[in-house]
Amino acid sequence: MAIDFTISPGSAAPIFKQIADQVRLAVSAGKMVEGEALPSVRALAEKLLVNPNTVAKAYADLAADSTIETQAGRGVFVGRRRQMYTKAERHRRLKPHLDALVTEGLLLGFTVEELTAAIAARAEQLLPQEPK
Repeated sequence: MAIDFTISPGSAAPIFKQIADQVRLAVSAGKMVEGEALPSVRALAEKLLVNPNTVAKAYADLAADSTIETQAGRGVFVGRRRQMYTKAERHRRLKPHLDALVTEGLLLGFTVEELTAAIAARAEQLLPQEPK
């Protein structure tokens, strides 16, 4: 299933990050699977009306963490999922995001229990669903 990429030019997040985040979300949610092709840099740049260097930067970011693999002459594909960080490193990488989320949630008046429930509910929405 191909991603329907969307970008928000006025967003605080750079466009290359918006593209990379959409691919990561699609892979983690099972909407894109190992070996599935992504659009070429040029094709995606034309579709999104952005500079090809922006897409190339997003793809380089994704390749750096093995989310995608480039195959010379064939294109860009979703890579094989592998655990490349220790548990301690994953926690270290997650901590600033958790800090921001928890701080914002507490400032908005949510309780710890409400934040926990919101995280669990959102994770359930993002995880691949088993066919019934």
